[in-house]
Amino acid sequence: MVKHAGTHKKGTFTLTDLMAAVKANPNFSKVGAVALFVGVARGETKTKETVHKLELETYPEKADEALAKICNELSKKHGIVDVQIHHLIGEFNVGEELVYVAVAGSHRNNVFPVLQEAVERYKREAPIFKKEYITDKRGAAKSYWVSESESH
Repeated sequence: MVKHAGTHKKGTFTLTDLMAAVKANPNFSKVGAVALFVGVARGETKTKETVHKLELETYPEKADEALAKICNELSKKHGIVDVQIHHLIGEFNVGEELVYVAVAGSHRNNVFPVLQEAVERYKREAPIFKKEYITDKRGAAKSYWVSESESH
């Protein structure tokens, strides 16, 4: 059984798994809207350097705890039935999916603000670390760890 939040090794959790988990909620009959956010590996840094791949790591227990806390708190908002955040860990090529966030609620006007809050919060609160492998503007290959505050 899949929990409503957590980190997963790349390849072990998909968008199809997310939707199945949302629909498995015993209160799904109250849902009239599901909003989804799918984060993907971007091929360019804020300073226009080329990204070749990303590596994501975490402290699973702490990250899972932080993601679950966010989901539990946001699920209590008016009109919300379920909030799920599933972050993938491993090496990713440009364009590959990194994170899935779903918010299910009674109406569309309930789910969109909560979806945005869920995304902003997981980026701030979950200890997930990103290493970028890039080619800088001079053509040199480099890699470095990036904090979420630097990657917005």
